[in-house]
Amino acid sequence: MDNQVSHTPNQLSHLASHDNLILVKSWGGIKFDFIWESSAFQFSICLNRLEKGASDRRSRFTGDFSTSLSNSMASCPLSFSVQNAAAISDFDPSTMRKTKPGLKRLVLSLSVLFSFLLGLPFLLKSIEIYRAPLPFRDIDLLSKSIESTPLAFPCQVSKFTGGDRLDDDEVVDEYLESALRGSEGCGYGGKVYTVVVVKRDEEVRAVVGKHRHAWIVGRVSEGDAVEKVAEIFVRVFVNGGKEGGVIPGEFMPVGADGKVVLSFNLLNADPDDWVYDWDFQMVDEILLTPVIEALGPVANISVESQVLYHTPKSSFSYWDSELESYIFSTKDLPFFVNSNEWHLDTSIAAGGRSKVLHVVVYVPSAKECPLLLQLPNREISRTNSFISPMWGGVIVWNPPGCSTNSETMHLLRKKISHQDLEKVFEVFMGQLRQLFGLKSNNLYVGASGTFVLLASERGFTEWELDVLSRQHTCFNLLSCATTLTSLSRLVQSLPRMIIKDEIGKQVKFSLEAANLAQSNASLGIYEASAVSSRQARSLAEDAFFHPSIMSVSYYSFEHCFAVYSLDGQEEIYPWK
Repeated sequence: MDNQVSHTPNQLSHLASHDNLILVKSWGGIKFDFIWESSAFQFSICLNRLEKGASDRRSRFTGDFSTSLSNSMASCPLSFSVQNAAAISDFDPSTMRKTKPGLKRLVLSLSVLFSFLLGLPFLLKSIEIYRAPLPFRDIDLLSKSIESTPLAFPCQVSKFTGGDRLDDDEVVDEYLESALRGSEGCGYGGKVYTVVVVKRDEEVRAVVGKHRHAWIVGRVSEGDAVEKVAEIFVRVFVNGGKEGGVIPGEFMPVGADGKVVLSFNLLNADPDDWVYDWDFQMVDEILLTPVIEALGPVANISVESQVLYHTPKSSFSYWDSELESYIFSTKDLPFFVNSNEWHLDTSIAAGGRSKVLHVVVYVPSAKECPLLLQLPNREISRTNSFISPMWGGVIVWNPPGCSTNSETMHLLRKKISHQDLEKVFEVFMGQLRQLFGLKSNNLYVGASGTFVLLASERGFTEWELDVLSRQHTCFNLLSCATTLTSLSRLVQSLPRMIIKDEIGKQVKFSLEAANLAQSNASLGIYEASAVSSRQARSLAEDAFFHPSIMSVSYYSFEHCFAVYSLDGQEEIYPWK
């Protein structure tokens, strides 16, 4: 509170003698400010009469304040406004404590301390980050075992000399299968691959059957027979007819979750010319079902189909009078697929981790029918199709008689015949085999000669499925170990990351599946090892990309105290 007091210079001298003061004299404002350096009092001195002609000055007074003030302003009555910060409330000495704090103060202090200690566990529990325990040691052991010790797939090769009834390859293959089926899994375990050598007075011919058998017939010496048997076993039965035995990871046509979606699309370039439909149910039930069952250990395959209209290609073809057809060069193939008009990604799996392989059957318009694809050597493609790795394949199907009856076929709605669908499916099977890293033809040219490869009704022979199972097992286990190792490093580097129980279970089951795949591979059970490795990779990917991992607490631990302490603070307003 402010107290207005009138003082004379002598009285002011008594007040100023206690400490140093600062005097501010302003003639124009008729005001003197005296500030006590101890900040206990603030004086405001107003002058009623000032001497004319005096100049502004600022002086610091120390010692005898009354003498300095008397010499300069002897006859000036002064008026003081004194505000005492300590005098806001009246001070009564009778109410002042005369003894030291006793038991009551001690009890209150201990109560506050006890309350803090009692609430501390609740505070720590409220800011706790739940982290399910992860088997970091098991993850490291799996990664080291896969990197240091390659998988061993035991198998056996048997050689027989002699035999008869070798005129029909199909009959020979079934005969060997029925005669040697009992030897499967005997000895050291694993698959048994058999090569039969028959010496005859005829040209040498080598055939690889649909099962796990091969035979060599003709005038062959002992050394040549051993060389051919070794090449069949290593290059064909083990590597699948490829120089390298492992499919590159970027060309693996299976999603991270072990699923593949075959998306079949029938494209009518210009429905004003003609509209074609197909009996896809027949294709699915009769032709596709055996293929999907054969590839079951490698991938979980699902099928979908659609018919699209007004789907022209991106680039143009030119007319060839000699072939009487429109020619599309392979150098323009990158511009064949019209991503703006071809709405192919309609699958629900297109946005997930499943792999979508597109199979496009393109029906050209009447303006460019028939349409043929020209190879780089200027020859016409026999299949009139092409593939794009990791995307799928395109098959150009020209309607029958489109070049001669193009005008009469306008506005007709027809279905592709079953015979044409079977031809289209044969081309698709060749494309699918290439996408999985196998040969699309039935010949293998090796160092010791040419080998005939029999085709299977399911699209893949048994020894080819063995090759795919081994390769996918290796790739899946390597991918699983890499993913789990990355997850382990991420979790250990971020101690504030939330780890749910679901993630811990996924990691645990992934490790169990990976160990089971290694065990089955060592026993030569290829199909089971492929299934287990696929599950291990899928579970590892699910754990690494779990949505809860994105909710990571990046704030520091001190921030927790700041948040909770502000809740108990009273609002403080600035004093004016």
